[in-house]
Amino acid sequence: MVVYPNHNWIVVLTTLKGAILMRIAPRILMITLLAVVIVFVEKLYPDVFINVSATPLTLLGLSLSIFMSFRNSSCYERWWEGRKMWGLVVIEARAMGRETVSIAGHPLREEIMKLICGFAHALNAHLRRQDEWEAAKPWVANKDFEYVDNLSDTLLNAIAKRFAMLQAEGAISELRYLELEKRLRSLSEAHANCERIKNTPLPFPYTLMLHRTTFIFCLLLPFAMAQPLGWLAPFITAVVSYTFFGLDAIGNELEDPFGNDVNDLPTNAMVRVIERDVLRSLGHEDLPPALKPVDHVLS
Repeated sequence: MVVYPNHNWIVVLTTLKGAILMRIAPRILMITLLAVVIVFVEKLYPDVFINVSATPLTLLGLSLSIFMSFRNSSCYERWWEGRKMWGLVVIEARAMGRETVSIAGHPLREEIMKLICGFAHALNAHLRRQDEWEAAKPWVANKDFEYVDNLSDTLLNAIAKRFAMLQAEGAISELRYLELEKRLRSLSEAHANCERIKNTPLPFPYTLMLHRTTFIFCLLLPFAMAQPLGWLAPFITAVVSYTFFGLDAIGNELEDPFGNDVNDLPTNAMVRVIERDVLRSLGHEDLPPALKPVDHVLS
């Protein structure tokens, strides 16, 4: 995720890390070279493009802009919902630390808090299609979890069992048990919603049509621009192509907010926040450092 320290115009114009330009540069270059060739042909044979009108492209561009705006809004909603779900995980992890203070010193409390931290690591790995066990292993000592499918959900079940054990032995009251169960249900809700976002992309035909229409529009643009603009046509074509290809690529990144692209959610940093909160609640003073942005990007 890109984190700008300020909105200085020089930074905005020169920053490449987190920008979409590098991903779409080959397509822009191809369209620009095509525009150069078309302008060259138009200068040699002016009558070839005399009947070419920009009106159809104007209508197509307007429709494409509306369509692309709708898709990007849908993709941003997915990104923002993913951020809210990870915010909920942070909130509930902190709340569990506070609500178990009454049993500080009980061996099950430290085990539960470490399982919460293991859950955060496992969920992050699960959403990124990585090895959940390897991610959670430093916090989950039980080898029985090593070959579990969907480890993050299994860890929530393990926490629930420990809450039941605490309530059965009288370490927590029934009211406290119910409150902790509510916290656990919120974690389960965040887990399920993140899985829904990850496993349910936008319909493929919808996305495919937008990709194709964007490419066709940019390919046809130089033919309409060659005669009225002359050698300005390649420049204008490059700017328009950057806009449409860029919006298309941004939508692709936001559609899956849990990946490893620079504009995806900084889930590693949020997991580190949970680590620090868990260790602080257990009385540790030597906390792992908070992750800082590198080149304006927080991972």
